[in-house]
Amino acid sequence: MRGFGDGSVLEVVSDYAGDTFRVVYTVRWPERIYVFHVFQKKSKSGSKTPKSEMNLISARLKQLAELHAERAKVEQRNKK
Repeated sequence: MRGFGDGSVLEVVSDYAGDTFRVVYTVRWPERIYVFHVFQKKSKSGSKTPKSEMNLISARLKQLAELHAERAKVEQRNKK
């Protein structure tokens, strides 16, 4: 999978009974690992991840970034 240049978004690809499954996760935040998308690869035209899946992955990564930032603010306030 390409398109998330910093290397913090990774995937696990597994083949089973002639089908391919992918799990997308991030290690961007060291204290947590977020699995944010799992899907069955159905494209017969190579290994490229479909645009619709990439859009969903991007949206979920953005939501996770916002969630993590908000959680960090709350934790910072609680430390004071």
